[in-house]
Amino acid sequence: MRILGLDPGEKRIGVAVSDPLAITAQGVEVLTYTSLEEALARIEEICFSFGVDKIVVGNPLKMSGSRGSASDKAEVFAEALRNKLGLPVEMIDERLTSGYAEKTLLAGGVRRKKRRAVRDKLAAVLILEQYLALTERNNFE
Repeated sequence: MRILGLDPGEKRIGVAVSDPLAITAQGVEVLTYTSLEEALARIEEICFSFGVDKIVVGNPLKMSGSRGSASDKAEVFAEALRNKLGLPVEMIDERLTSGYAEKTLLAGGVRRKKRRAVRDKLAAVLILEQYLALTERNNFE
């Protein structure tokens, strides 16, 4: 079962995919888009090429755990994915993933321009890894 992890933003979406056993996550790309339809079409292509069975979308909750405008936009995006692709779409709390991705890239000495290009992809990997860890833990309980 392959799972697609997405870190949606205003202009870019980080994309990651699991291995066929849903154990590890690998970055795929950072999708830059100008319309929702354009983004959905590219994600559909990715899902088809990898044989994706489920999608996980990062939900950017506030630090208090409450929803804000970014969370509302992520929910609209997730619903659009469900309608377009007909796949199960789950949302997962993604607080701090973009910041953690940035710190990881800084620690690795990655230059600013390159960081911008890969930060969203790394955030998608972190979101998917978090989801995989949670589902694995739930399978053992």
